Amino acid sequence: MKIHFIGIGGIGVSALAQYYKAQGAAVSGSDLAQSEIADFLAGQGMQIMIGNSAEHVSAGIDLVIYSPAVKPKNPELQQALALGIITKSYPEALGELTKQYTTIAVSGSHGKSTTTAMIALILIKAGIEATVIVGTKLKEFNGTNFRAGASKYLVIEACEYDGSFLNYNPKIIVITNVDKEHMDYFKTFANVKKTFKNFIVRLPKDGLLVFNNDDKNIPWIRNSVGYSLRQKEAAKLKKILKVPGQHNVSNALAALAVARKLGVKDSISFKALSEFKGSWRRFEMIKTKPYTVISDYGHHPNEVMATLKAAREKFGRQKMWLIFQPHQYQRTFYLFKDFVKLFKAANIDHIIISDIYDVAGREEKNINAKINSEILVKKIGRKNVQYMPLDAAQKFVKEHIESGEVLIIMGAGDIYKLAGRF
Repeated sequence: MKIHFIGIGGIGVSALAQYYKAQGAAVSGSDLAQSEIADFLAGQGMQIMIGNSAEHVSAGIDLVIYSPAVKPKNPELQQALALGIITKSYPEALGELTKQYTTIAVSGSHGKSTTTAMIALILIKAGIEATVIVGTKLKEFNGTNFRAGASKYLVIEACEYDGSFLNYNPKIIVITNVDKEHMDYFKTFANVKKTFKNFIVRLPKDGLLVFNNDDKNIPWIRNSVGYSLRQKEAAKLKKILKVPGQHNVSNALAALAVARKLGVKDSISFKALSEFKGSWRRFEMIKTKPYTVISDYGHHPNEVMATLKAAREKFGRQKMWLIFQPHQYQRTFYLFKDFVKLFKAANIDHIIISDIYDVAGREEKNINAKINSEILVKKIGRKNVQYMPLDAAQKFVKEHIESGEVLIIMGAGDIYKLAGRF
């Protein structure tokens, strides 16, 4: 079977490409720009092409799978349709896959990747060879976001954006939290909550919902198991986890609840959780001497605050720097007041906010005329909060950071590349 992926460099699409490659399919794919992921896939024997062109799609291809970011007029998608090739979006294709397994779908506004990874590692430790598709790279998976397993279990990260997870057919659903996220798509928080409710009702009668009992925005159903930071296991997890922060204790409690329902002994679960090394760009330690550099994916105000609290908890009174790259003009616009409140209260010594990362194909027309980082910094109004482009921020911090201090580089865009320069 020959499968072509449009947008193969995406973190979810790339995992699905690896799945089909592991199944013996001939896999090709294109992406708009060269990336670490594209290079990795090429090294795995996939034909990777940079840029979109109708010439990339030819007769003989059996299936074309495309990223949700791909527009209807994309030349490769148009060519596939003209040739009569079957086309599926990534959520549609993953949805078909979930029918073939006992699927554990991990969703929520925050913490999906980490919780998915924790569940997967517990199952593997217990000898349950699950297939895993996760939205981040894991050290335990040799730096990839996919693992092929031999059991009936499939563990996936289920994103709510664009209603993607409504394509999936899970036996177990995990919801870590429900927050004001992806407002460019949902428009209102009521729509966010309604979409999560619609996801939950996809559970079969013998299905199970594992949910965060501390989050009152999650709809409750009868066949469900709640977990809470107030339960006795929370204190033990806080002591043994390598990844800091209350949010990660909460993620671990979700993983523990799933493991118990699958009959995994607590001793195995706690051992696996204690060994978890963390995920790519989730409080990832890049450097520790003479100063510490942490790369983090957080881009929603609540994610940023959770990471900053975890950092202060871990490093105490050490002087801290933050370089933050806002992700998407629309998110910054819709959550402007939340970002202002966040940075007014943040217990960080020096904060630098760089230019907003523009997400191609996801922004409203002329939205950048309504909002930018300079407007945000001015509204925050703290002397220790400055605006700087990334190159200037790099130069400034290198000239002023001292031994023993902590630098957090945060955002979901291309700011992770800056971490490597330190």
